[in-house]
This record gives sequence, C-alpha cells and structure tokens, in this order.
Amino acid sequence: MAEARTAEGRRLVLSEQDGAFAINLNGQELMHSRAHASELLLGELGVELLKTTKAARVLVGGLGLGYTLAQVLAGLGADAVVDVAELLPAVVDWNRTFLQGLNGTALDDPRVQLHVGDAAKLIQQAKPGTYDALMLDLDNGPVAMVASSNKNIYSRTGLFGVKRALIAGGRAIFWSASTDAAFESRLENAGFHVEAVPAKVHANAKRAAYVLYVAE
Repeated sequence: MAEARTAEGRRLVLSEQDGAFAINLNGQELMHSRAHASELLLGELGVELLKTTKAARVLVGGLGLGYTLAQVLAGLGADAVVDVAELLPAVVDWNRTFLQGLNGTALDDPRVQLHVGDAAKLIQQAKPGTYDALMLDLDNGPVAMVASSNKNIYSRTGLFGVKRALIAGGRAIFWSASTDAAFESRLENAGFHVEAVPAKVHANAKRAAYVLYVAE
C-alpha cells in the first residue's frame, strides 16, 4: 500500500491482505493487525491504576497500529492528557490515511498530544514527576531493530531518565520481544520494582511469546 525509508535507510512497507494490515522493515514483520494482544495488554496495564486519577498524564511511546493508544484512551477520564511519541512520520501518516478505519481516529481525540520524534528525548526533556505512567513499545524491545537510537531508553542513563519523569509510585511498562535478564537487572539497579508479565500474540494463543516489563 505504501513504503518509506527510515533515517538510517531501512525500507518500511505497509501492506494489506484480506482486511489485515502489516508493517514490515526490510522484509521482517514489525506488527500485524491480527496479532495485537500484547499491544492491548500494554495499554491496559498502563492505565489500570489510573481510572479514578484526576487529570492523569501518560506517555505512549510508539504509535504502531494504534492499538495501545486506543486501549489507553478507553481507560482514562475526559481530563487526561495522553502524549504520543512516534519516531517515524510515515507511521503517523499511515494511521491517518490507510489505517483510519483501524485505530487512526484515536489521534483525533482531544486528549492526545502527538509528538513526531524520539520518545527518549521527550522523556529527557520532561519535568520531574510529569507522568503517571509510561508505555514504551519503541522497537523490538531492549534490542533495537528499527533505529539504533532506540536502544538509548533501555540503557542505565535512559532508565534513570524514565524514573525521573514519573511521579512517585508511577509505572513504566516496556514491551519486549523476548525475556532479557540484563535489562531486568538494569531496571532493578535503577530503583524499580520489576514484574515480567507474559504477553500473547493472539488473545486465544496457548502460550505467551512476548514479555511486558512492568517497572514501578
């Protein structure tokens, strides 16, 4: 349906087959509209403690196909502020056009503030205690695939920045394609209490394939 190049020259392709959408990077599938259970769980865990919080402010890092954003909006009040950071302008454009009927209209929600750029920089620039929750699905997890800069948020320095941007008792959730003991240790060393939550590809899948690291 469409294609674009990342800043590092990688080929990003949006395709559709039988009503299902996929985004591939250099021929490798990044996301698929029929495999979004983990994205929904990411949004659900991010806002589960905020249903009664007045003027909650959260950050969704990585727009993707919009499933996490839609789940977050469904779980927050009308006075919430939802910052959305997406590194790739093409992904934003595709959500507004080809993917409008999927979750694209979520970007038009008045609670949404869209930032086209690096989520890590947005977090670094945030005042201390800005966010109640951060939901970060920036790449393949701690191992960067889309852009080499994405690894920065998972570094020791990046994690201290995440902690600084959160309110006391706040929560950050990191999507990961697999378990990563070294990353879990870095989270703990940064002062987080960490829970590794298994996440399925499909809602009725027998086994979990991914991991959501819930850091509080």
